[in-house]
Amino acid sequence: MESFLQIAPHSLAIVLSRVGAGEALGAAGVSESDELPRHHTGYEIFADFKAENTQQHMWNQRITEAVSATFFLGWIDEHVLLIQGKEDHLEVLREGWMRRSLNPPRGFTIKYLGKASTAPTVWMN
Repeated sequence: MESFLQIAPHSLAIVLSRVGAGEALGAAGVSESDELPRHHTGYEIFADFKAENTQQHMWNQRITEAVSATFFLGWIDEHVLLIQGKEDHLEVLREGWMRRSLNPPRGFTIKYLGKASTAPTVWMN
């Protein structure tokens, strides 16, 4: 009988895409003096994600509480943010994304959300 270890239970993978300078200026009406933020680490991107969704969602307390209760797990391949939290909080984030009320970190768009617990598992002998 083989057992397995789940890499990241109760996790969510947020797949991001960088917004190009031309896209940001045209779509958002950003002035030329405004620059896209330069993130140095995945944790900084996570912190910006939390800030964008806790400061801007005073009208949606469920999203604010859900984002506040999540934790940084990792930053993969320069575009996948892994977060962890209670399953009900992660479900609120999924619903918020489907309703287009979940904000990405500055300088990014959210391409899609995936359940990180369905990522490949590590088999233990």
